[in-house]
Amino acid sequence: MVEGGMKCVKILIFSFNLLFVLVGIALIACGAYVQIELKKYFQLVEGSFDSAAALLIAVGVIVFLIAAFGCCGAIRENHTCVMIYAVLLTIIFILEIAGGIAGFVLKGKVQTSVENLMNHSLDEQIKNHPPKGIWDDVQKEFKCCGVNSYTDWISRNSTVPDSCCMNSGCNTTDSTKLFTEGCLLKFTTWVQDKIVIVGGIGIAFAFIQVVGIVCACCLARAIKKEYEVV
Repeated sequence: MVEGGMKCVKILIFSFNLLFVLVGIALIACGAYVQIELKKYFQLVEGSFDSAAALLIAVGVIVFLIAAFGCCGAIRENHTCVMIYAVLLTIIFILEIAGGIAGFVLKGKVQTSVENLMNHSLDEQIKNHPPKGIWDDVQKEFKCCGVNSYTDWISRNSTVPDSCCMNSGCNTTDSTKLFTEGCLLKFTTWVQDKIVIVGGIGIAFAFIQVVGIVCACCLARAIKKEYEVV
Protein backbone atom coordinates (compact mmCIF):
# COMPACT_ATOMS: atom_id res chain seq x y z
CA MET A 1 0.00 0.00 0.00
CA VAL A 2 1.03 3.58 -0.35
CA GLU A 3 3.15 4.64 2.59
CA GLY A 4 4.94 7.67 3.93
CA GLY A 5 4.83 10.79 1.84
CA MET A 6 2.12 9.45 -0.46
CA LYS A 7 -0.27 9.30 2.48
CA CYS A 8 0.15 13.05 2.64
CA VAL A 9 -0.80 13.18 -1.03
CA LYS A 10 -3.99 11.23 -0.26
CA ILE A 11 -4.83 13.72 2.48
CA LEU A 12 -4.18 16.55 0.02
CA ILE A 13 -6.55 14.96 -2.50
CA PHE A 14 -9.30 14.65 0.11
CA SER A 15 -8.74 18.26 1.15
CA PHE A 16 -8.72 19.35 -2.47
CA ASN A 17 -11.98 17.52 -3.15
CA LEU A 18 -13.61 19.41 -0.30
CA LEU A 19 -12.36 22.63 -1.87
CA PHE A 20 -13.48 21.32 -5.24
CA VAL A 21 -17.05 20.92 -3.97
CA LEU A 22 -17.00 24.52 -2.71
CA VAL A 23 -15.65 25.62 -6.10
CA GLY A 24 -18.53 23.79 -7.77
CA ILE A 25 -21.06 25.58 -5.60
CA ALA A 26 -19.41 28.91 -6.36
CA LEU A 27 -19.40 28.20 -10.11
CA ILE A 28 -23.08 27.29 -10.08
CA ALA A 29 -23.95 30.37 -8.02
CA CYS A 30 -21.89 32.67 -10.24
CA GLY A 31 -23.27 31.25 -13.48
CA ALA A 32 -26.85 31.34 -12.21
CA TYR A 33 -26.50 34.93 -10.97
CA VAL A 34 -25.17 36.17 -14.30
CA GLN A 35 -27.79 34.26 -16.30
CA ILE A 36 -30.66 35.54 -14.16
CA GLU A 37 -29.39 39.12 -14.42
CA LEU A 38 -28.93 38.93 -18.18
CA LYS A 39 -32.22 37.15 -18.87
CA LYS A 40 -34.14 40.06 -17.35
CA TYR A 41 -33.19 41.91 -20.51
CA PHE A 42 -33.09 38.99 -22.93
CA GLN A 43 -34.44 41.17 -25.74
CA LEU A 44 -31.35 43.36 -25.52
CA VAL A 45 -28.75 40.63 -25.01
CA GLU A 46 -27.85 37.90 -27.47
CA GLY A 47 -27.88 34.32 -26.24
CA SER A 48 -24.12 34.01 -26.76
CA PHE A 49 -23.47 36.41 -23.90
CA ASP A 50 -24.88 34.06 -21.30
CA SER A 51 -23.41 30.91 -22.89
CA ALA A 52 -20.24 31.33 -20.82
CA ALA A 53 -22.37 31.52 -17.66
CA ALA A 54 -24.26 28.37 -18.73
CA LEU A 55 -20.93 26.61 -19.20
CA LEU A 56 -19.90 27.50 -15.64
CA ILE A 57 -23.17 26.09 -14.29
CA ALA A 58 -22.65 22.84 -16.20
CA VAL A 59 -19.07 22.57 -14.94
CA GLY A 60 -20.20 23.30 -11.38
CA VAL A 61 -22.69 20.41 -11.49
CA ILE A 62 -20.12 18.00 -12.93
CA VAL A 63 -17.51 18.73 -10.26
CA PHE A 64 -19.63 17.05 -7.59
CA LEU A 65 -19.44 13.75 -9.47
CA ILE A 66 -15.75 14.17 -10.12
CA ALA A 67 -15.02 14.94 -6.45
CA ALA A 68 -16.82 11.75 -5.38
CA PHE A 69 -14.93 9.76 -8.01
CA GLY A 70 -11.61 11.15 -6.80
CA CYS A 71 -12.32 10.27 -3.18
CA CYS A 72 -13.31 6.74 -4.18
CA GLY A 73 -10.11 6.26 -6.17
CA ALA A 74 -7.95 7.58 -3.34
CA ILE A 75 -9.62 5.38 -0.70
CA ARG A 76 -9.31 2.23 -2.81
CA GLU A 77 -5.83 3.23 -3.98
CA ASN A 78 -6.98 2.27 -7.47
CA HIS A 79 -4.54 3.44 -10.12
CA THR A 80 -7.14 3.49 -12.91
CA CYS A 81 -9.69 5.50 -10.89
CA VAL A 82 -7.07 8.03 -9.83
CA MET A 83 -5.86 8.48 -13.42
CA ILE A 84 -9.43 8.90 -14.69
CA TYR A 85 -9.93 11.47 -11.94
CA ALA A 86 -6.83 13.36 -13.13
CA VAL A 87 -8.06 13.26 -16.73
CA LEU A 88 -11.51 14.54 -15.72
CA LEU A 89 -9.92 17.37 -13.75
CA THR A 90 -7.89 18.26 -16.81
CA ILE A 91 -11.03 18.35 -18.98
CA ILE A 92 -12.80 20.59 -16.46
CA PHE A 93 -9.70 22.77 -16.33
CA ILE A 94 -9.86 23.23 -20.10
CA LEU A 95 -13.62 23.95 -20.01
CA GLU A 96 -13.20 26.59 -17.33
CA ILE A 97 -10.35 28.25 -19.21
CA ALA A 98 -12.52 28.18 -22.35
CA GLY A 99 -15.45 29.72 -20.47
CA GLY A 100 -13.22 32.41 -19.01
CA ILE A 101 -11.63 33.28 -22.35
CA ALA A 102 -15.05 33.28 -24.05
CA GLY A 103 -16.26 35.77 -21.46
CA PHE A 104 -13.40 38.19 -22.14
CA VAL A 105 -13.71 37.77 -25.92
CA LEU A 106 -17.45 38.46 -25.83
CA LYS A 107 -16.83 41.54 -23.68
CA GLY A 108 -15.41 43.34 -26.70
CA LYS A 109 -18.44 42.51 -28.84
CA VAL A 110 -21.08 43.72 -26.41
CA GLN A 111 -21.58 47.32 -27.53
CA THR A 112 -22.14 46.65 -31.23
CA SER A 113 -24.51 43.77 -30.57
CA VAL A 114 -26.45 45.55 -27.84
CA GLU A 115 -26.78 48.70 -29.96
CA ASN A 116 -28.36 46.74 -32.82
CA LEU A 117 -30.70 44.89 -30.48
CA MET A 118 -31.66 48.09 -28.68
CA ASN A 119 -32.58 49.89 -31.89
CA HIS A 120 -34.62 46.91 -33.06
CA SER A 121 -36.34 46.56 -29.69
CA LEU A 122 -37.15 50.28 -29.57
CA ASP A 123 -38.69 50.11 -33.05
CA GLU A 124 -40.77 47.09 -32.05
CA GLN A 125 -42.01 48.69 -28.85
CA ILE A 126 -43.12 51.83 -30.68
CA LYS A 127 -44.73 49.74 -33.41
CA ASN A 128 -46.63 47.37 -31.10
CA HIS A 129 -47.41 49.84 -28.28
CA PRO A 130 -47.19 47.32 -25.42
CA PRO A 131 -48.69 48.58 -22.12
CA LYS A 132 -45.37 47.97 -20.37
CA GLY A 133 -42.33 47.04 -22.41
CA ILE A 134 -38.71 46.22 -21.71
CA TRP A 135 -37.75 49.85 -22.27
CA ASP A 136 -39.73 51.03 -19.26
CA ASP A 137 -37.73 48.64 -17.07
CA VAL A 138 -34.38 49.58 -18.61
CA GLN A 139 -34.95 53.33 -18.45
CA LYS A 140 -36.14 53.26 -14.85
CA GLU A 141 -33.37 50.99 -13.58
CA PHE A 142 -30.49 52.64 -15.42
CA LYS A 143 -31.89 56.19 -15.25
CA CYS A 144 -31.50 56.74 -18.97
CA CYS A 145 -33.66 57.43 -22.01
CA GLY A 146 -33.54 55.98 -25.53
CA VAL A 147 -30.55 54.31 -27.11
CA ASN A 148 -28.30 57.37 -27.30
CA SER A 149 -30.68 60.04 -25.90
CA TYR A 150 -34.35 60.86 -25.42
CA THR A 151 -34.43 62.16 -29.01
CA ASP A 152 -34.45 58.53 -30.21
CA TRP A 153 -38.14 58.43 -29.26
CA ILE A 154 -38.92 61.74 -30.95
CA SER A 155 -37.05 60.85 -34.16
CA ARG A 156 -39.31 57.79 -34.46
CA ASN A 157 -42.41 59.99 -34.22
CA SER A 158 -43.20 58.73 -30.75
CA THR A 159 -43.81 60.47 -27.46
CA VAL A 160 -41.14 60.17 -24.79
CA PRO A 161 -42.41 57.65 -22.18
CA ASP A 162 -42.87 58.52 -18.51
CA SER A 163 -40.08 56.08 -17.61
CA CYS A 164 -37.66 58.71 -18.94
CA CYS A 165 -38.76 61.19 -16.28
CA MET A 166 -36.41 62.06 -13.44
CA ASN A 167 -39.50 62.38 -11.25
CA SER A 168 -42.88 60.69 -11.71
CA GLY A 169 -45.55 62.60 -13.60
CA CYS A 170 -43.20 65.00 -15.36
CA ASN A 171 -43.95 66.77 -18.62
CA THR A 172 -42.16 64.57 -21.18
CA THR A 173 -41.88 67.50 -23.58
CA ASP A 174 -39.61 69.31 -21.13
CA SER A 175 -36.10 67.93 -21.72
CA THR A 176 -34.81 69.45 -18.46
CA LYS A 177 -36.93 66.94 -16.54
CA LEU A 178 -35.86 63.89 -18.53
CA PHE A 179 -32.89 61.56 -18.28
CA THR A 180 -30.70 62.97 -21.02
CA GLU A 181 -28.15 60.16 -21.10
CA GLY A 182 -28.85 57.27 -23.47
CA CYS A 183 -29.15 53.68 -22.24
CA LEU A 184 -26.57 52.16 -24.58
CA LEU A 185 -23.44 53.09 -22.63
CA LYS A 186 -24.92 52.34 -19.21
CA PHE A 187 -26.45 49.04 -20.23
CA THR A 188 -23.34 47.95 -22.14
CA THR A 189 -21.14 48.65 -19.12
CA TRP A 190 -23.53 46.64 -16.93
CA VAL A 191 -23.43 43.64 -19.29
CA GLN A 192 -19.64 43.82 -19.59
CA ASP A 193 -19.29 43.79 -15.81
CA LYS A 194 -21.30 40.55 -15.63
CA ILE A 195 -19.20 38.96 -18.37
CA VAL A 196 -15.96 39.94 -16.58
CA ILE A 197 -17.26 38.18 -13.45
CA VAL A 198 -17.73 34.97 -15.43
CA GLY A 199 -14.36 35.23 -17.14
CA GLY A 200 -12.40 36.07 -14.00
CA ILE A 201 -13.96 33.39 -11.80
CA GLY A 202 -13.70 30.73 -14.50
CA ILE A 203 -9.97 31.31 -15.02
CA ALA A 204 -9.18 31.70 -11.30
CA PHE A 205 -10.91 28.46 -10.33
CA ALA A 206 -9.33 26.63 -13.25
CA PHE A 207 -5.84 27.23 -11.88
CA ILE A 208 -6.90 25.98 -8.44
CA GLN A 209 -7.50 22.62 -10.09
CA VAL A 210 -3.87 22.37 -11.17
CA VAL A 211 -3.10 21.38 -7.56
CA GLY A 212 -5.60 18.53 -7.74
CA ILE A 213 -4.24 17.31 -11.09
CA VAL A 214 -0.66 17.25 -9.77
CA CYS A 215 -1.67 15.43 -6.56
CA ALA A 216 -3.73 12.87 -8.48
CA CYS A 217 -0.85 12.14 -10.86
CA CYS A 218 1.58 11.76 -7.95
CA LEU A 219 -0.76 9.36 -6.14
CA ALA A 220 -1.39 7.32 -9.30
CA ARG A 221 2.34 7.01 -9.88
CA ALA A 222 2.97 5.89 -6.30
CA ILE A 223 0.16 3.31 -6.47
CA LYS A 224 1.52 1.92 -9.74
CA LYS A 225 5.03 1.61 -8.28
CA GLU A 226 3.66 -0.15 -5.19
CA TYR A 227 1.80 -2.71 -7.29
CA GLU A 228 4.93 -3.26 -9.42
CA VAL A 229 6.90 -4.00 -6.25
CA VAL A 230 4.24 -6.42 -5.05
